[in-house]
Amino acid sequence: MKENSVNVKNLLKFILGSAFGILMFLIPIPQGDSFTTLLDFLKTFLKNLFGGSLPYILVVMVVVSAVLSVYDYFCKPSWIRSNHYLSKGFSTTPLYLISKVFGAVVVCMVVFGVGPEFITSIDTGATIVDLCATLFCIVLGFSFILPFLTDCGIMEFLGVILKPVVRPLFRVPGRASVDLIASWFGASNAAVILTREQYMKGFYTKREAGYIMTNFSLVSIPFCLLIANTVGIANLFPAFYLCICVVGILLAVIIARIPPIRTLPDTYQEQVGKQINEDVPQEKGILSYAVELSCKRAETFSAKGVISSGLEVVMGMFFDLIPIVLAWGTLALILATYTPLFDWISYPMGLYLKLFGVEEAFAVAPATLVGFADMFIPALLITGVTSVKTKFIIGVLSLVQIIYLTEVGTIIIKSEIPLNLWKLFLIFMERTLIAIPLIVLFANLVL
Repeated sequence: MKENSVNVKNLLKFILGSAFGILMFLIPIPQGDSFTTLLDFLKTFLKNLFGGSLPYILVVMVVVSAVLSVYDYFCKPSWIRSNHYLSKGFSTTPLYLISKVFGAVVVCMVVFGVGPEFITSIDTGATIVDLCATLFCIVLGFSFILPFLTDCGIMEFLGVILKPVVRPLFRVPGRASVDLIASWFGASNAAVILTREQYMKGFYTKREAGYIMTNFSLVSIPFCLLIANTVGIANLFPAFYLCICVVGILLAVIIARIPPIRTLPDTYQEQVGKQINEDVPQEKGILSYAVELSCKRAETFSAKGVISSGLEVVMGMFFDLIPIVLAWGTLALILATYTPLFDWISYPMGLYLKLFGVEEAFAVAPATLVGFADMFIPALLITGVTSVKTKFIIGVLSLVQIIYLTEVGTIIIKSEIPLNLWKLFLIFMERTLIAIPLIVLFANLVL
């Protein structure tokens, strides 16, 4: 490593660029009774700026994605396939092609108010269109700010400093702590996208990225407060959120050591290889080596790189991911809302809850599984439950399950991490079965 990487120019890039990234992503800003981030403020600003035109922007974007993807699949034009950005948005597989076309149909039906209610209702398609509108604003604001957090050196710095704690506890690099903080104070889907980009750049192995996505992508503090309010236990929020944190950490420690996460390939993205080194040479101190790595990373940071990286994320998210979220999210909510599927398959969960003395166990059993589709549905299902302790248990459970198809599951499946729908459901069930006795124990102690 060149010693001249540590100079005034690179130090300023590291300090000022990282400070901006941290300010936007990680610094909690008071908002009413809770906290948010400047990125969330930016998302809200963009949503208000676009206003009523946002659904129509989604229509144009998703329809263009479907049309050009169909054209690319059958005609294989070189002007798409030879362009890095266009191929990222429009070159796809048969399954995702069908999904994009269905996503285009869904968004047109919802926005123009045509088609069957089970697709257009507020419980299904309308909810997903609103989610995708929010995701659009997050990606738009997020994409060109993300490089300040990932490419200016702060992840290298924290990686070296925190590795002695994070690596033995969670079996991931120290830099993964940034993903965790970004999720806790911001949005879980933003943290998943951050992890995906780090994997694509060679800073996480497949196993590490899969583990971080499925264990560190906790929902933000404001959403936890929303759930507590929805189920009627806002007065218990300090204990409620403490339980989420404690159980979330215990789950992360356990899940890292069992299949399917433990069996994922511990290899880096093939095209870029390993780009991370958090091992401190014997002749160097931790702090000096952390600064050295940070400056070396900051040396490659440039405005051109920010624009290039941002465009790559925008094309992938706007024209590839959002149409898939529309299609799969709507299908998941249709199954959860209009079919008895979750009632049928949740009977064993009722027995499991009964085993630990949970009141109204069979009434709330569907809420333990329906969270796989969307994280907000469990809270809606238990609003009629009378037991405060049961509301507390199911409320916490819904927020530590993490694998929500509408929010993060689709993003994970669409990434290059070898986690398919079956493996995600398996991790979801592991988290659910392990979490229930832990939450019940905590609830018995504090309520």
